[in-house]
Formats: sequence, C-alpha cells, structure tokens
Amino acid sequence: MRFTTARLCGGEALMAISADILDIDLDKAERILKEEGCTIKEKSDMILVYEWEGKEVTLYPQGKVMYLPQKDRAQCIADATRLLEKLR
Repeated sequence: MRFTTARLCGGEALMAISADILDIDLDKAERILKEEGCTIKEKSDMILVYEWEGKEVTLYPQGKVMYLPQKDRAQCIADATRLLEKLR
C-alpha cells in the first residue's frame, strides 16, 4: 500500500492517508478490533475510534488512519498498512 502522511494536533498525531480509494466497512472493522481486544471509544458512519497499544486510533471509511500520539512517520505507515490489510 502507498500512503501520504499528515501531521495533526500540534505535532502529536499523524494520519496515514491511503493513496488507494478504499471503502472500509466500519461495522466489520469494529467486530475484528473487538475480537483482538481493542476498546472501542466511539463509532458512527464516518469514524471508528479505538484504543490500541497505548494510542487512540481513528479509522475513516476512506482508508485514513490517525494515531495519537504518534511522531514516527514510518511507524505510522507500517501500523496503518497492517491494520488496513486486516480489514480489506
């Protein structure tokens, strides 16, 4: 997968933005993440927010993934790739 990244929240968060057009099923994503032990904090038609490895992660249906806190771009892309490959 190819991504661009954007720094957000005063530099404390990074968002990985998929170069591919995706349509992530957030209901399916919620089930998979719960099975893996993640705590779901918020869910709507537009976002899924959950706790993962000490980070707050926001997943968008278009394949965008925001990690807070996160400062390492390479790690952000690696984490987003691993997540989206599970959910596709």
